[in-house]
Amino acid sequence: MGIDGTLLAEARALLPEAVALRRRLHANPELGLMLPETTAAVLESLEGIELETAFSQKSTGIVATLRGARPGATILLRADMDALPMPESTGLAYASRTPGRMHACGHDAHTAMLATAARLLDRHRDALAGSVRLLFQPGEEGHFGARVMLDEGLVDADPTPEAAFAIHVAPQLPSGMVGSRPGPMLAAADVFVVQLTGRGGHASMPFDAVDPIPVACEIVQAFQSFVTRRFNVFDPVVLSVTKLEAGTTGNVIPETAQLMGTLRSVSEPTRARAREGIQRVAKQVAAAHEVEARVEIFEGYPVTANDAGFVGFAQGVAKEVLGAQAYVEMPAPLMGAEDFSYVLQRMPGAMVFLGVRPEGDGQFAPCHSNRMLLNEDAMAAGIALYAGMALRFLDGGARRGYDALRAG
Repeated sequence: MGIDGTLLAEARALLPEAVALRRRLHANPELGLMLPETTAAVLESLEGIELETAFSQKSTGIVATLRGARPGATILLRADMDALPMPESTGLAYASRTPGRMHACGHDAHTAMLATAARLLDRHRDALAGSVRLLFQPGEEGHFGARVMLDEGLVDADPTPEAAFAIHVAPQLPSGMVGSRPGPMLAAADVFVVQLTGRGGHASMPFDAVDPIPVACEIVQAFQSFVTRRFNVFDPVVLSVTKLEAGTTGNVIPETAQLMGTLRSVSEPTRARAREGIQRVAKQVAAAHEVEARVEIFEGYPVTANDAGFVGFAQGVAKEVLGAQAYVEMPAPLMGAEDFSYVLQRMPGAMVFLGVRPEGDGQFAPCHSNRMLLNEDAMAAGIALYAGMALRFLDGGARRGYDALRAG
C-alpha cells in the first residue's frame, strides 16, 4: 500500500487523542517498574482494538500483539513509560501533580504515540501480512525494564519478532525531523564508586594523618589523563566524576572520601579496557599516598547498536511518510544510554530520534531538564512513523519490507 502523505494525514486526525493521553501521563508520572496508573491509561487507550495482550509478572509492562489479515513476519514497536525522580518547573497546566517526579525524557509522548499508532494500524489491518508486537515498557530510567521483560520471554514470544523499532523524542531537533545512524547510536553506561580510606586527624597537623581528600582530587585528574591519552578519539570514552564527598567540618581531616561517577563508551572492548583502567588508576594513585582504595563498578546498559540494514529501511520509510527532507543521518553517537539496547542484542532493528523542538526563539531545554518541553504537533509524525514502519515491513504477501531489510 502507499503510505505517503495519507498516513501522516490520518495521524494528524488522531493527534488530539494522543495529546490527551500524553497530558494525562505527564500529570501523573510514575517511577521504576511499577506504573499502575500509567498502565491503566494505556489499556484504556487501546480499548476497542482487537489485540492479544500479555502482562509482565515482574513489572507493569504490557505486550499487545496486533495480527494482520494474513500470516507473515512480526515486527516489534516499543515505547517506554516511566518518568524521572526530579522536580518539574515548566509551569504547564498539566504539569506533574506529584512533587519530585517528572516526565522529562519524553516517555509520556513515546507511549501516547505508540498507543495511537495501534489505532491507526487497526484501520489498516487488511494490509498487514504478519503481526505487530506493541511493547509498552516500564523501568527504562535505570531499572532495566527491557531486560526484565526479555527475561520473562514476553518480548520475543511466538510469533517471534524479526526486527524491532523505537522512537525517542529529541528537543534539539526541528519538529518532525528524524535522525538516526547505523552502528552505535547511544553509549554503554556504567557507574563507578571509589571509596578511599586514610587516617583522620587535626587539620593543623596533616603529617599525623593520611588525608584522603587530596588523593581523591589527584584521582579525578588522573582519570581525565587516562581517558585522553589511552583511548582512540574515534572510539570515545567519557568518564565523569559527578560526586566527591568527604569531611564533616573545617578543622578535621576525615578518615574517608568517596568518588562517584559514570563511564560512557561505544564499543565493548573499549568499555572493558576503561573499566579495568578505573580500577588500576584509582588503586595505584591511592597506594602512592598510603591510602586504601576500594573500587566498585556497577554495570549499566550496553551500547545501543542499530542494524545498518534496518536503519536504511527506516530512512526510506521516514522519507516516504514524512517527506524527502525529513531524515538526517547523525554524524556520531550520543553518549546517553538506553535499555532498548537489550532488545537490539536479540534482533536486528533501530532506534530513531524524532525532533520535537518547541516553537519560539530557538532556545530549548534538553531531555532530563526540569524545564523540558516538546512540540505536541510533532507527535503526529511519530504516530505515522510507527505505523508506517509496521505497514511497510509487513507489506503484502511478498514481504517486501523484510526482504529490503535483509538486502540492506
